[in-house]
Amino acid sequence: MTSAVSYADQREVDRDLVDYRARGFGPDARPLSLQIVNISPHGMMARLEANYVAGQRIRVTLPVMGVMVAEIRWALGGRIGCSFDVAIDLASYYELLATMLKR
Repeated sequence: MTSAVSYADQREVDRDLVDYRARGFGPDARPLSLQIVNISPHGMMARLEANYVAGQRIRVTLPVMGVMVAEIRWALGGRIGCSFDVAIDLASYYELLATMLKR
């Protein structure tokens, strides 16, 4: 008997817990506000009120990095999991993380 494994459990990279309010633009170029819940150099999970689906792309403004383009990998109940188009280098990531955690 096999058990279902959630997408989050299949990640190869651990994510850091944050609570950071960010702004960006949805696939339709409309402004959006999101609450980033966790992040890694390769992606993030966020809460938002808009309804998007896997495969769509968003742009999110992050401290240190500026605008990052991300593909939505999954969307469920007001949450999205995204993969950044370009991974964040580790030095910049640690600076980004320090800035996000200061709040």
